[in-house]
Amino acid sequence: MSIVVKLDVMLAQRKARSKDLAAYVGITEANLSLLKQGKVKGVRFDTLLRICEFLDCQPGDLLVYEGNDGG
Repeated sequence: MSIVVKLDVMLAQRKARSKDLAAYVGITEANLSLLKQGKVKGVRFDTLLRICEFLDCQPGDLLVYEGNDGG
């Protein structure tokens, strides 16, 4: 069971660059990269809010729960 981060998918759909998103959110590109890879233990709600504002999406578009069967 895990939470999968679909940030790369949403960036591609919106034709947005990670660099621009990081600047808008106010985090480093390195930290955004770690978030995209799912290598963070948590994310602040205000960070999630800014990401959703920039990408015009819902949190559920970015974070997906995968159970034991992979979906």
